[in-house]
Amino acid sequence: MTAVAVLRLPLSVDLSGFVKLLQRMQVPHRVSEEAGEQVLWAPEAISEDVRSLYQRFPAGDPDQQLDLPPAARSQRPGFVEQLRHSPMTALVLLATLIVGGLTLLGSNLDTMEWFSFLQYRVAGEYIQFTPLTESLAAGQWWRLVTPMLIHFGFLHIAMNGMWYWELGRRIEARQGGINLLGLTLLFSLVSNYAQYYYGGPGLFGGLSGVLYGLLGHCWIYQWLAPNPAYRLPRGVLVMMLVWLALCMSGLMSMIGFGEIANAAHVGGLLVGCFSGLLGGLYSRRKIAL
Repeated sequence: MTAVAVLRLPLSVDLSGFVKLLQRMQVPHRVSEEAGEQVLWAPEAISEDVRSLYQRFPAGDPDQQLDLPPAARSQRPGFVEQLRHSPMTALVLLATLIVGGLTLLGSNLDTMEWFSFLQYRVAGEYIQFTPLTESLAAGQWWRLVTPMLIHFGFLHIAMNGMWYWELGRRIEARQGGINLLGLTLLFSLVSNYAQYYYGGPGLFGGLSGVLYGLLGHCWIYQWLAPNPAYRLPRGVLVMMLVWLALCMSGLMSMIGFGEIANAAHVGGLLVGCFSGLLGGLYSRRKIAL
């Protein structure tokens, strides 16, 4: 692996914080002294990434993650290490797994009623829903967001969990766990209400509306304020948008995927793009200052 000089700085510049950042991210590098300067060396394949990272965080930033190309990637952190750096992402997924167990992945209607958007009761083969205004008047505000914890089947929870782990960790690494939780609740609220408004009373759930919100957030944020943590492979973005279009066409339901909450997906994506717009503009302004 060819190493190139990424930075040449005076000896008076303190590189210790930035070096610790590279060490924590397991980025191959070394520092030497030449002709009265300190030189930072890194693999040629990631030299531009490292240079860009230093321009943004010369003192180091413990929340920053660098998405390295495979050719220059050293050993990735283990799963336990990833959990340590992504506690909020893991906490949301743990809550999802617990609710999945309690509801038997959609089989236990009595338990699902605790988490559904609308309160209901089962009368024979029918479900009778209580108006949303009555539930909110009774103080059941949690119903606005808890449908994101409900899943219908193993494939549903496995796919949503995988994508939340991938996207949630990126946002937590860059903006922190509290911001990730706030965005998750916001996207859940908007996507759930969009589905209720468009589809009327019904039993729906899943993290997919939140996932499209996280996708939109990373997409627009990265477009306005490029950041290695939010860099998504182009194929991922295209695949999820194509999947959204296929679901909206009705094709997925026709071939046996069941009813799909398309309004939740669209609502999540739109509010995610808007939050990414605000966050990206704010980050861009901070860099300019």
